[in-house]
Amino acid sequence: MARFSPLVLALALITPVVTAFTVQRTPSFVRKHAGATTVSMALGDADEPVVLIGVAADSGCGKSTFMRRLVQNFGGSNVGPLGGGFGNGGWETNTLVSDDVTVICLDDYHLNDREGRKVTQRTALDGAENNFDLMFEQLAALKSGKTIQKPIYNHVNGTLDTPEEIKPTNIVIVEGLHPFYDERVRELMDFSVYLDISDEIKFAWKIQRDMEERGHSLESIKASIESRKPDFDEFVAPQRGYSDLVISVLPTDLVEDDVGKTLKVKMIQREGVDNFDPVYLFDEGSTISWVPCGKKLTCSFPGIKFAYGPDVYFDKEVSVLEMDGKFDNLQELIYVESHLSNTATKFYGELTQQMLKLSDAPGSDNGTGFFQTLCALKIREIYEKITSKKVAADPISA
Repeated sequence: MARFSPLVLALALITPVVTAFTVQRTPSFVRKHAGATTVSMALGDADEPVVLIGVAADSGCGKSTFMRRLVQNFGGSNVGPLGGGFGNGGWETNTLVSDDVTVICLDDYHLNDREGRKVTQRTALDGAENNFDLMFEQLAALKSGKTIQKPIYNHVNGTLDTPEEIKPTNIVIVEGLHPFYDERVRELMDFSVYLDISDEIKFAWKIQRDMEERGHSLESIKASIESRKPDFDEFVAPQRGYSDLVISVLPTDLVEDDVGKTLKVKMIQREGVDNFDPVYLFDEGSTISWVPCGKKLTCSFPGIKFAYGPDVYFDKEVSVLEMDGKFDNLQELIYVESHLSNTATKFYGELTQQMLKLSDAPGSDNGTGFFQTLCALKIREIYEKITSKKVAADPISA
């Protein structure tokens, strides 16, 4: 049976049929008048830039769902594994492609395979187990419009497989544990996002998944978490300080909740980032606490609360938008949307529409889905500012 990584499977759900295809970039042409010389602009040139977005997160932190929210903003009729994937005439791959977007999993840059890590006695979280020289070289090549031969880490059997050809697209998204660990790679990014799940929520979610669904013992779950924590804290977590936007998932302040069913989520937005204007609630720069009207936004116990204001995060000035609680009716989200500014929406209600499109996805009733969707809209805006192109939005297809 064919097997794909969780990200491949999640993104493949965006379209009903996954078709094997190769992305070909057709150069755009500029003609000043009839008979004039044709000027070709190749992808990667100054006038036709490749936009590189980085997403850092631990496994099980919602990268797959965030990728779905992000890719849907750029349209394209084909979304699926590069080459069609294993079982569809292709190969075991972690790379996703659509007409304009390529998503690269940075696990492919593991220095050693699973057996090799047993020899080195290091985990994949350890920076020393990743080939940052090759990562930098190949991502820089993609940004300059060049095709690369990228390695493949096979998650099924833990081997390093035959490299695959990756052609540049308008947007390249790299996701994984270490997109901002290496300074050279970090400097290539046009925008950086970190999905941060607190230890309490990680533990609650892992218990639910591994204990209730897989029959693991509480002791084995605790041991698994504790074994990864030192390397995670040393090599992954510090990347929050290099990120332009952090989505932080925390325990609720509204009620006692040990199982993580109600969440407080913060969207921490760094000030002074090129091509990025932070989203704000009511009045930019003010400190605000808001409990929405119960007649306009239906919320079951314990209710819902928003907050906004300036702060300092890793010694950098930030604006923080916060949501605690969850929605009962996504249609009513437009009430909240109407009080937000700098959302990068193209028409009234687009934020609500985008939430409704993935209403069955994890986090769609709370701040994780809400802020992931806002972040995806802002990345679309960043792309438009960098490239001077406009991405079509269809309000009728909601």
